[in-house]
Parts: sequence; C-alpha cells; structure tokens
Amino acid sequence: MAPIPGSGLAKGLAVTLRTMTKKTVTDQYPDAQPDLPPRTRGVIGLFEENCTVCMLCARECPDWCIYIDSHKETVPAATPGGRERSRNVLDRFAIDFALCMYCGICIEVCPFDALFWSPEFEYAETDIRDLTHERDKLREWMWTVPAPPALDPGAEEPKEIAAARKTAEKLAAAQAEPNEPQEGES
Repeated sequence: MAPIPGSGLAKGLAVTLRTMTKKTVTDQYPDAQPDLPPRTRGVIGLFEENCTVCMLCARECPDWCIYIDSHKETVPAATPGGRERSRNVLDRFAIDFALCMYCGICIEVCPFDALFWSPEFEYAETDIRDLTHERDKLREWMWTVPAPPALDPGAEEPKEIAAARKTAEKLAAAQAEPNEPQEGES
C-alpha cells in the first residue's frame, strides 16, 4: 500500500503539538541557580600555602595550561650552628581555562593537596585572553570548595587522627595531675 501524501507532515505536526502542550522543565538560569551535584567539576582552586612548587601539576597536564614561576630563597638556620636551607617560593601560578579540558590530572598528582575542584562555573569572559586566571583568582575559588564527605560511620579512624588524639589525651592527663613534690623537696 502506498503511503498517503502528506502523512509525514501530519506526523511531524502531531509531535510538535504534543510537545507544545507539555509543561516545560527548563530552569531559568540566571534567576534560578542550578542544584549542582557535590562533586561538580567547575573550576580549579589553589591552596597556596600547600604548594611547594614541585611542578608536578604543570608537567602532567596534557594541555600544558598551567604556568608556574618560582625562585629559590635561602632560609637561615633554625638552630645555632645549623646549616642554611633553600626553598622554592611561588611567584606565579596561573591556569589558562581556554586550554584546560577539566581532566583533573593536576589535582590527582598534587602530592601536597594544593589543588581542589570548586563547583564555581560562572567565570565566562568576553575576551579569550582573560581566561588565564592568576593565583589571586584561584585562591578566591579555594574558599568555595566544599568540605570532603564524612567518613563512613563504620570505618576505622584514620591513623593520623588517632595519633593526634592520643597525644592530646596524654597532654591533658599530664596537666590535670597535681604537681606531686619530688623526694628531697619541701
């Protein structure tokens, strides 16, 4: 049997009418902020105090969008007769978000927890050159990073926290005991 002429047009119009009568589920974005999942990859925040300028993030970045500059500084000896130390001082830390593909490799390889995902996503610019964000801007985003999820209630306490708790309990116990006089003291 031959198809009826115009049946394709009628089917298309039927789909259009069905869609027009349904309620829309579009969020009106600037007025209604989206509910983002907890692990949203928005932008990368920098916790500058933890950065040791090891350059792992820049070396492992597949897009080469991380720019780091530093210099060495001599730190005087901590004790008399000790030797001076040198340390790296961060001069520039920038990420070019026009190149970044948000893979997260830089965050994963950072051994000192200096980089974190922030759920911020509103950083559009009118000029592509303005998408290179320096460390001041990356630091601002650090404060929007959500706290890590709580441990499983049945999980063991981390060994670092257990060791710190034991030390604090010993100090509290030592301070709570009255100072007993030593033999030979009056």
